[in-house]
Amino acid sequence: MATSATAGQKTQMTLTRYTVSPGGSIAINSAVTFTAMVNPAEVTHEHSISYNMRPILGQLGSDAKFSAINPDRLRFSIVLDGTGVVPPATPTGAPKDVKTSLLELNQVVYTYVSDKHEPSHVRVLWGSLIFFGRMASMTTKYTLFKPSGEPLRAKVDMQVVGTMSKKENELVSNRSSPDLSHSVLVVEGDTLPLLCHRIYSDSSYYPEVARFNNLSDFRRLTPGMRLHFPPLG
Repeated sequence: MATSATAGQKTQMTLTRYTVSPGGSIAINSAVTFTAMVNPAEVTHEHSISYNMRPILGQLGSDAKFSAINPDRLRFSIVLDGTGVVPPATPTGAPKDVKTSLLELNQVVYTYVSDKHEPSHVRVLWGSLIFFGRMASMTTKYTLFKPSGEPLRAKVDMQVVGTMSKKENELVSNRSSPDLSHSVLVVEGDTLPLLCHRIYSDSSYYPEVARFNNLSDFRRLTPGMRLHFPPLG
């Protein structure tokens, strides 16, 4: 979290396109920015964790085993007003109609970037809130019209899903950790269900591990062979 606003000074929410280099560094493209005319009435910041709840035959209860930390999600609504009642987002800005405002918003969060072969990344900035992600969904509800049918006001419900570069993700999850990645040398008496229980605390993962290691017969493990146990869940 960071803020550049002076205490008591009104700031507008801005959405700005940015790019991510192969090395994971971020470059903000200030030329492609959308400034909200009216700040959201509320913002929802969602954190969630996934757990594996797969039951085993005959099991009376299921222990929630950690699977993954899901990306954060940010939800908010932006009002686009073309009636002239709401002042322009910037002091020197000219009033814009709803269609123009929506095109500018799409340019930041929705437009396909041809050289990247994907939609753009977007930074959401408002006061102490700073969120890096990509638009997951955007629903536009038109609420006021001219007699001609031209929209005069619209409410845009947005959901932005947080993103991390590959480098950031590696640093956060520490995928070299033995809790996530295992290479095991088989010894006499080892069975695949037993090894899965030892590593995942769940013996029912043995079919996935067998497929991952291209085992034609998981019941016969040869002492001295090496098996790899990938992150599962």
